[in-house]
Amino acid sequence: MIQLKSVSLRRGTQLLLEDADLTLLPGQRMGLVGKNGTGKSSLLAMFEGEIAPDAGDIEWAGGQRMATVEQETPALEASAVDYVLDGDSDYARLNAALLEAEAENDGMRMAEIYPEFEAIGGFTARARAARLLDGLGFAPASIDNPVSSFSGGWRMRLNLARALIAPSDILLLDEPTNHLDLDAVFWLADWLVSYPGTLIVVSHDRDFLDHVCTHIAHIENQKLNLYTGHYSDFEAMRAERLAQNAALADKIAKERERLQGFIDRFRAKATKARAAQSRVKALERLPTIAASHADRDDFSFYFPTPKRAPDPMVTLEDVSIGYDGTPLIEDVSLQIRAGDRIGVLGANGAGKTTLIRVIADGGPTWLSGDRFVAPGVQVGYYTQHQLDQLDPRDTPMVALERVAEKSGSTQKYRDFLGRFGFVGDRIFESIEPFSGGEKARLALALLVWKAPNLLILDEPTNHLDLAMREALAEALQTFEGAILVVSHDKSLIELVCDRFWWVHDGAALPFDGDLDDYREAVTERRRAQNREDRGQVADKPKGKANKKAPADPSSWGKPRDKASRAKAKERQKRLDRLEAEVERLGNQLAEIDSALADPALYDGQREAEVTQWQAERAEIAARLETAETEWLEAQDEG
Repeated sequence: MIQLKSVSLRRGTQLLLEDADLTLLPGQRMGLVGKNGTGKSSLLAMFEGEIAPDAGDIEWAGGQRMATVEQETPALEASAVDYVLDGDSDYARLNAALLEAEAENDGMRMAEIYPEFEAIGGFTARARAARLLDGLGFAPASIDNPVSSFSGGWRMRLNLARALIAPSDILLLDEPTNHLDLDAVFWLADWLVSYPGTLIVVSHDRDFLDHVCTHIAHIENQKLNLYTGHYSDFEAMRAERLAQNAALADKIAKERERLQGFIDRFRAKATKARAAQSRVKALERLPTIAASHADRDDFSFYFPTPKRAPDPMVTLEDVSIGYDGTPLIEDVSLQIRAGDRIGVLGANGAGKTTLIRVIADGGPTWLSGDRFVAPGVQVGYYTQHQLDQLDPRDTPMVALERVAEKSGSTQKYRDFLGRFGFVGDRIFESIEPFSGGEKARLALALLVWKAPNLLILDEPTNHLDLAMREALAEALQTFEGAILVVSHDKSLIELVCDRFWWVHDGAALPFDGDLDDYREAVTERRRAQNREDRGQVADKPKGKANKKAPADPSSWGKPRDKASRAKAKERQKRLDRLEAEVERLGNQLAEIDSALADPALYDGQREAEVTQWQAERAEIAARLETAETEWLEAQDEG
């Protein structure tokens, strides 16, 4: 158990927290949220023991092991898998002792070490590390490569894997999805749901928090408020609380009306495609969070209406894309039409960024095939490294004047920058000390100055907090041009896109489904690969024929005869029953967690009640684990 009692925390002269109380129990998974600068990372550092509270106490149950993600990765010659294994200190110690005993041919010492080594899972540790690396997107052939051969983003994934493999009772994660693709985000979320210890995670990814967390701690106005439930539950509860504020009531009503108006407009245009219908469902929840939107900082992203929109805009026919003459993606035949809103899916390294770069400007990675860009197409291309292209010596005004080639008046520049939250003297301040979010807003402002009719966005939510991500999604929803976006933020893609492309296995194809279908497809591919690695399935033929396999996961393995259909129907009934059982037990567990989160329960007079609750929680958690295992096995039978 972790308890904060009347904790106050400062950074320099700034008061971050005042008189904060918190009780977090074993097995609870808490998301730590709040605006940038409110003290989330400082609170995480306090949990980690790097800084001490300025007042109050933080109490821990004795003997708890903590795991965190290291921020630096040395350029080691050790292999990636060995580097990850060293994150388990018990394994590293015993493995070193075993190697030493083997080198000395000391059979007695080896016999002494073996039982302890087996008890910590030492003989299966390498397989566990390989599974972690596979889930985080490392190719099987790369895990024996030296750490020094990986780029910074991939080294951060190695550090994340080290934290996950370390035996721990408490796991602290600060923005763990920052360097991941959507596939790896899905995998990490599922892994964390099964983590048996206490999790504290800082994240700006709404869907990730929704999937993982049982509790949300919100920092606001130097206060720490704990909410029971997922992020959407927190948002609804906070919205209800804010709605009780009379000063906000009118603003909330107007925000609700604006959001509902957009939903109604989109529904009228939506097709019957599953992706479009999924987007309608995602949009329908927007009015329920109108209070949170209304309480947000007064800024918004702004995308001007394009002057014209040729149709089609960009066409690729039999295009091959790659490096040094070697194709990464082949036989690409895709088209962007006016008004398209396309999300590009696929694992890191599959070629998503390479594909959209060829669409944006051609470039040296375009090896063969035809690329047609209609006259009048104006591309606005936002790259992952857009912030690096800003001159830190510039001011927002100078940066905009350079992009605009001084084609407007000072007042016009002021008005435009104001729509991106740069007001007053802020436009004359140096960019260098700006936060990552402020720089991202400025980079987007410079991008849209020329009113592009095709926006190509590569990870646009990097450096943006939840409020800014919401503002960006709203602006993209109302943008009247075409959009092509790569992002690991499921919520953004779901709200903005109604069509998808999937880049995988050397191909780029339309994906007929929504993001839930995609998640299922990625999970099934991983299971199939694991079965193949274990030798449980025969090798599959490789080549172009495989690349053209149906992208729609619902078309995979359809029953072909009456017996097969009956078997599939029976399997679906079992899946439905198990899913209902998992949901029921999960709800019971959430109710118990809510009861155990009551600080009054720990006043020293109710030990028996606490013991009873904890025993009941352990029993239900075990039943839930069994039900989830049966559900996964039933899925694998398909």
